[in-house]
Amino acid sequence: MISLVGAGPGDPELLTVRGLRRLQAADVVVHDALVGTGVLDLARPGAELVDVGKRAGQPVPQELINTLLVELGRQGRQVVRLKGGDPFVFGRGGEEAQALIDAGLDFEVVPGVSSVVAAPAAAGIPVTHRGVSAAFTVVTGHRQRGEQPVDWAALARVGGTIVVLMGVAQRGVIAGELMAGGLPADTPVAAVSSATGADEETTRTTLGQLADTPVTAPATLVIGAVAAFELRSLPVGASANRR
Repeated sequence: MISLVGAGPGDPELLTVRGLRRLQAADVVVHDALVGTGVLDLARPGAELVDVGKRAGQPVPQELINTLLVELGRQGRQVVRLKGGDPFVFGRGGEEAQALIDAGLDFEVVPGVSSVVAAPAAAGIPVTHRGVSAAFTVVTGHRQRGEQPVDWAALARVGGTIVVLMGVAQRGVIAGELMAGGLPADTPVAAVSSATGADEETTRTTLGQLADTPVTAPATLVIGAVAAFELRSLPVGASANRR
């Protein structure tokens, strides 16, 4: 049996109960680079850990990952395909599921907590807020060669909150096109790096300054009025700008 499991945004405590159970029963764990050691430490002792992370400069072709999952499944082993966030949110889980279907193999999908909402929440940012944002749009900032480019100007006209995954490298282009589409340069932006992890960091800026603002990847970009919020408790004596 193969389980496509979402590992959540980083904090092991945000792994789902079902995801934990599958990890503790797996013979093999095929995991991405963004899955932290805290989550991997929850795997069954003796389980084989296979790193297929798509690191910069050392990409593992998706076709090879699909082939590996099919081979492991045909061996009759208990396999967990562990992916950061949710398998079906920019995680290519759909491609892996289709490969397993084509091979006639049984599998299940175990949803995970996506950084789409977890990263903003960790920084005290609600992606929707009554009277401020009635909707949010999720988009990837990374496109493969030949894929249809994102229509940022159209997104600028939609309103609400824009959440961008994998957009750090292209943040200057993204900001420029959103402003060209009508978003004001003073639109608040928050970049949440390594959300829910020990080295989590939130960088707050504006759309006009985003290109020149250092941001550590991986990060989730939150663009819109809610990005100015910081709705979380702080240690005694600390201060923050709140709305």
